[in-house]
Amino acid sequence: MNDRETSVAALREEIGAFVKERDWEQFHNPKNLSMAIAIEAAELMEHFQWLETGPSREVRLSPDDLQQVREELADILAFTLSFANALDIDITTAFREKMIKNAKKYPAAEFQGKFRR
Repeated sequence: MNDRETSVAALREEIGAFVKERDWEQFHNPKNLSMAIAIEAAELMEHFQWLETGPSREVRLSPDDLQQVREELADILAFTLSFANALDIDITTAFREKMIKNAKKYPAAEFQGKFRR
């Protein structure tokens, strides 16, 4: 199954079942999960640490490098989904509300092609 065929709810249920089968709920509190997300994000950054912009985009051309990056991204997502489960956060609602704030904060006409005012 791919992104088009899988809902966020299905992914949350899958990671929830995985955690429950291992009795890991005791460890999956917001503090630990927020730290795990940051740690996994740092592991993802490690793959790009000394690369210039162009070569960083070429990682996708190396099956081994791309697989390692995919696994780090999957770890981040797994912990993010577990975090949402731990605090009962609806990810889609949170995302859409934040995008509305971002659209107001960074109007397209003002920020087209730039990241600062």
